[in-house]
Amino acid sequence: MALVPLTAVTRTQGNNEALKDGAVTPDGFTLDFHEEPVLVQAFRRMVRTLEFDVCEMAFTTYLCAKAHGKPFTALPVFLVRGLHHGAIRRGADVRTPAALHGRRVGVSRGYTVTTGVWARGILADEYGVDLGQVTWVRSGDEHVAEYRPPGNVADVPAGSDLETMLASGDLAAAIGVESDAFPTLIPDAEEAAFDALRRRGLYPINHLVVVRDALLAEHPGLAPALFEAFAEAKRRYVDRLRRDAIGAPTRIDRMHRRVMDITSADPLPYGIAPNRPMIDELIRHAVRQRIIERPPTVAELFPESTHQLIA
Repeated sequence: MALVPLTAVTRTQGNNEALKDGAVTPDGFTLDFHEEPVLVQAFRRMVRTLEFDVCEMAFTTYLCAKAHGKPFTALPVFLVRGLHHGAIRRGADVRTPAALHGRRVGVSRGYTVTTGVWARGILADEYGVDLGQVTWVRSGDEHVAEYRPPGNVADVPAGSDLETMLASGDLAAAIGVESDAFPTLIPDAEEAAFDALRRRGLYPINHLVVVRDALLAEHPGLAPALFEAFAEAKRRYVDRLRRDAIGAPTRIDRMHRRVMDITSADPLPYGIAPNRPMIDELIRHAVRQRIIERPPTVAELFPESTHQLIA
């Protein structure tokens, strides 16, 4: 029987390297990977034109897209996770999160960017920031064109940018500005993030994988086949992490290794069950931040054929 070809986009990283180089393939299908220099542009094109069959996507983009009826569904394959305490940089006159009340805070790209959602959630849950008392200034638009942000979201003025506004004091802080010229709002942010992992299991999910609904309907075995292929690639990576067999570890590899040391577990679990607390928490943030109107059910978010799969 001929293999079914699928177009796909996912950034090359340790946990899917074996899939990208062809060492692992989904049973019954072939993946034709398109390389996208700016991965977020692939998210946008998938949302707006369904350009690919299989596509990595930011989790909050997916929640927003699903709420607006976009015809694709996610697999519980969580490719990218992050620690977001360090995502918030402060201006010179700001010392504490409470100082953000009544001020303007920048957000790189759109209001629905997943890192921004997690960072705002951290500010609210751990530092008592009332998100409604902050004006969030986005530097770009949203992937889901139909989405309309709440009234306390504004746009960067034409001809300006977040770094300039942060340096001038027009912004009290900014999420997603990576310049070391601005200190992190949360002191010793990396250790604060690992402490949150220890205290309350906070290990944010950033990206998952979506598949066009028409293909899922046409090929009932597609979702489990893709899940298992991504899972096998991930297992090979985690085995190398455990054996300290990665020759030149990246910052992400080092983060995964430290998560493994803290939790004594796989740092990249796939499947709904082991990730349910983080799925529920991100949905809670998305509702509270008015990115979606109501919390979706797991049945809405993931194909039934994947509900019991764990890797």
